[in-house]
Amino acid sequence: MRRRAVAGLLALVLGVLAACSHASGPTDPQITVSGEAGGTPTLTYVSPLVVDHALRSTIWPGTGPALVDGGPLLLRYWVEDGSTAALVSENYSTAPVSQLLTKQDLGEDLYTTLHGQHVGARLLQVTPPGSSAKSSYPTVTVVDVLPTRAQGPAVTPKAGLPAVTLTADGVPSVTATGTDPPTDLVIQPLLRGSGRQVEPTDIVTVQYAGFAWTTGEPVDSTYDRGQPSSFALSDVPAFAQGLAEQPTGSQVMLVVPPSYDLGATESQALAGQTLVFVIDILASGQPGVTR
Repeated sequence: MRRRAVAGLLALVLGVLAACSHASGPTDPQITVSGEAGGTPTLTYVSPLVVDHALRSTIWPGTGPALVDGGPLLLRYWVEDGSTAALVSENYSTAPVSQLLTKQDLGEDLYTTLHGQHVGARLLQVTPPGSSAKSSYPTVTVVDVLPTRAQGPAVTPKAGLPAVTLTADGVPSVTATGTDPPTDLVIQPLLRGSGRQVEPTDIVTVQYAGFAWTTGEPVDSTYDRGQPSSFALSDVPAFAQGLAEQPTGSQVMLVVPPSYDLGATESQALAGQTLVFVIDILASGQPGVTR
């Protein structure tokens, strides 16, 4: 799958966050963060913001799984210029960024900020001017920690489909049925999420693993690459058809006969095969639309 280029924005955000290491004190500027979980934050403060040291606070703690050292992260961010309250960068209108929870990927201070947090946390960081080569002004940043695996009630699959087994980390495998494959696309929810319904024109962020119907052998997996993948569903027509109207947060099995177009996932090695995909829908949204 093609991955969206986020390196430039991510480099800016990591530079902004790198120096944040102090909790807020009584003489620090007052900053209010409002907005629903999963939606765009609204920051309220008096600008120009005057800060001479870095600040960090938890807007709300996460209630999901604890973040794991070296494990995948999925982050949304909103960065403002504290001198004018102007937006510098954000990814609520595109796709969340995938990183690993390591000092090498995040820098020591952002790693420290995220270490010990849980999925679902919303964090505020304020950095004084000159703390980063990327910024000559104070920056105010909100970071949301998103799930990296599907969550929700289990759905009993229809008979005749491959059995799915998950490791403790959520990595799927399938057991081949030994039967002839279906000739039509099969859409089978496995976990029912509670987020917005996916639209065929969305950009989605997913973890997925693909398997051969006949053998159950893996053929492609984001888990092997260590991070979720973000792409336009229009690039993968079979996924667009199969994931449309599924709630974000769901895990869905798609059985894709060779007559269905896999677009960006097509390869000569997979030609003529029926494939089984187990897909965790982690995030979705219309390009350019903030939530």
